[in-house]
Amino acid sequence: MANKALATRQKMMLRVEPAPPLKPRNPFAGFAKARAAGSHTKPVASERQAAKRALKKAKLTPDDE
Repeated sequence: MANKALATRQKMMLRVEPAPPLKPRNPFAGFAKARAAGSHTKPVASERQAAKRALKKAKLTPDDE
């Protein structure tokens, strides 16, 4: 005897509907990219610290020749 339940069952079909236009997460990010926003300059304090570190590493005693 045939299974009549399968014959009347609706077939599963994947429906592809047009997606709504995507909303950007950050609308201002596009403007920043358009004007090529870059990183900021380093603060003066960090440059000063780097110079102090370089002075400590530098050899201040003269070579014996």
